[in-house]
Amino acid sequence: MNDSISFRLMTVADIDQILIIEHLSFTVPWSREAFYNELTNNPYASYVVMLEQNNVIGYCGLWVVLEEAHVTNIAVLPEYRGRKLGEALLNQAMELVKALGAQRLSLEVRVTNVVAQSLYRKLGFQDGGIRKNYYTDNGEDALVMWVNIYETANHTRN
Repeated sequence: MNDSISFRLMTVADIDQILIIEHLSFTVPWSREAFYNELTNNPYASYVVMLEQNNVIGYCGLWVVLEEAHVTNIAVLPEYRGRKLGEALLNQAMELVKALGAQRLSLEVRVTNVVAQSLYRKLGFQDGGIRKNYYTDNGEDALVMWVNIYETANHTRN
């Protein structure tokens, strides 16, 4: 991975750059207000940003409630995809939820998004079920995936 890539927690100042990634990545993007609310009003939310120099090129949103964590969204700028940066970002997110005391991490992914599913399986996620008609843009089903972050190949118990 490129040495110019770094990670940190997201701040309100990052929202403009996050919205660019959001609009390039999703058919139903989150609004500025949604991200602002997550950062300022949701005590369960944490967001990791991935930077190349000072430019946000990816982010991952998480909710952590006791020992359960959930990925709310994850995206990388299209021109940075295919370089294992999504894997690096998700690994950072998994380290964060582990540091926050979570033991399990779940997410939803489109049943047709086999590229993302392959990444998640590589990191130890398992299929957990189907949420019918989950995506509001086209009624597509979501595959629920989960991982015990202490049992993955890339994450060992401290």
